[in-house]
Amino acid sequence: MINIDIDRRILEACPETRIGLIRATVVNEPTCDELWTEIEAAAEQIRQRYELLEINQRPAIAGTRHLYKALGKDPSRYRVSSEALCRRIIRGLGIYRLTTLIDVVNLVSIKSGYAISGLDGDRIVGDTLTMSVGTADDVFEGIGRGLLNIEGMPVYRDAAGPIATPTSDEERTKFTGWTVTAQININAFAPEMPLNEAVDWMAALLKKYAYATNVETCIYQPTATKE
Repeated sequence: MINIDIDRRILEACPETRIGLIRATVVNEPTCDELWTEIEAAAEQIRQRYELLEINQRPAIAGTRHLYKALGKDPSRYRVSSEALCRRIIRGLGIYRLTTLIDVVNLVSIKSGYAISGLDGDRIVGDTLTMSVGTADDVFEGIGRGLLNIEGMPVYRDAAGPIATPTSDEERTKFTGWTVTAQININAFAPEMPLNEAVDWMAALLKKYAYATNVETCIYQPTATKE
């Protein structure tokens, strides 16, 4: 399992920060009909339960937005990924049907409210991910977004640079059809779905739809602030 370190500024702004970690050997294929049916059912539940202006009040989303504000980032301009997914659903724009790994992550994110980082584990440089605060000097190419200003965002960094934020993951470590090692981080800055349930469900979905083996899971819970 990869090592995690968290900058003290994030823990001071959000002491309840927890990260659910899942790592597995996988097969990433086009999304099958059964998985897509689960996603459509989850989307319908969101449509039935929430109005557009209520989505940012979901506890997990509100907690992430609070952290953005505490770090100096506007969460209405740079939306949390789970919030953006749910807003698309409610507005009737739908969500894209992509690959198994991407859509499993989207399914858990929709249901749990958590922003989730889905990374190709073999493209991560080094054995440690550090969550720190983005700077104006960071170069970050968001998936399908081009260069993204991550100043003031919580950001995962590997030994080569920034690779994921709660708004978007980076092109360098994105899931592709060649991904065989999935590293998934469920970012819980406030509780909604119990984090252990979200982790277990993610692992079960990977086994069911991505033929996952060598599955490792844990919940990272900081015990002290980091410099």
